[in-house]
Amino acid sequence: MSKKSLASLSAADISGKRALVRVDFNVPVDDQGNITDDTRIRAALPTIQDLTKKGAKVILASHFGRPKGVDEKLRLTPVAKRLSELLGQEVVKTDDCIGDDVAAAVAALQNGQVLLLENVRFYPEEEKNNPEFAEKLASNADFYVNDAFGTAHRAHASTEGVTKYLSPSVAGYLVEKELQYLQSAIEEPKRPLAAIIGGSKVSSKIGVIETLLEKCDKLIIGGGMIFTFYKARGLSVGKSLVEEDKLELAKALEAKAKERGVALLLPTDIVAADKFAPDANATIVPIENIPADGMGLDIGPDSVKVFQAALADCKTVIWNGPMGVFEFDKFAAGTEAIAHTLAEIGKTGATTIIGGGDSVAAVEKVGLADQMSHISTGGGASLELLEGKVLPGIAALDEA
Repeated sequence: MSKKSLASLSAADISGKRALVRVDFNVPVDDQGNITDDTRIRAALPTIQDLTKKGAKVILASHFGRPKGVDEKLRLTPVAKRLSELLGQEVVKTDDCIGDDVAAAVAALQNGQVLLLENVRFYPEEEKNNPEFAEKLASNADFYVNDAFGTAHRAHASTEGVTKYLSPSVAGYLVEKELQYLQSAIEEPKRPLAAIIGGSKVSSKIGVIETLLEKCDKLIIGGGMIFTFYKARGLSVGKSLVEEDKLELAKALEAKAKERGVALLLPTDIVAADKFAPDANATIVPIENIPADGMGLDIGPDSVKVFQAALADCKTVIWNGPMGVFEFDKFAAGTEAIAHTLAEIGKTGATTIIGGGDSVAAVEKVGLADQMSHISTGGGASLELLEGKVLPGIAALDEA
């Protein structure tokens, strides 16, 4: 997917032109509507600042939450305020994303000014990729920049539909960086390439595990999904989470790894708990001795050593999904140890890629985010790209 990038557009190309920029400002907020984490806003700054520096009139479009129609709690007003602070200039905000008032606000923009449209998902037509709605969104702009990697796997009006009415349609710097890291990790990795896949269910990661078995040298599996593999091997797993309908699949994945010469590593010991709670009583047991009334909530210390040894010589590592229930401090040790291990091998030149979702929260929790080569901003989009799927929001952009 070699796409035309914003970097290829000079000030001469875009000065005075109106840029419709799809960003992902779907940030977490507290009950008072205060933004609790502005990572996604900061991630869009390089694209916005490049456009303003080159003299474009910048029109930002984003979704926020899952509104059913207009929802006062899901207006982008707090985002406009925070973005104004980060840019050091006023960001004008409209109360709609299409219509006469928006057209008037865009007409009043000076070169280098920034305007934020209201939540595009206030219109159901956005997620239906309605062509008339897409055309109305596009009518206020001259060209299009997609910098919302987190929604690139969706064919919505603001991610895919608008490209039919705007030219050029290019990738912003965040999208470009995501493609650069995630695609090259799969297509042309420095080897050995290891993938660490965690999370509670095999079913949600089947596609990515199957694709990675074709590409990687080592596959480390953690999280709740390990118990489906153990049960498929004939081990008893107590009250641990098991997907009964995926036992045959687990056997097939192990067989495929063997056939391809991929080292598939499962934990050797686990932390078993008497209940699913932060204050549960915990014991470390080998996987052969999981108590009948126990449930596994983290990988054990021996597993950590085995995984660390396997990762020591790796030149590229992709991590998606925690090793245990890391939201409970008592069951966070396995996940935190993996984060520290990646930070260590990163110091010796390995490329470490955190592929979205809970693994991002985990590396941030231990304060190691800045020590990873790349932290993906997309959960579902990262997974689909790693699976080799075509992302509609990327496919719609101009070829390089």
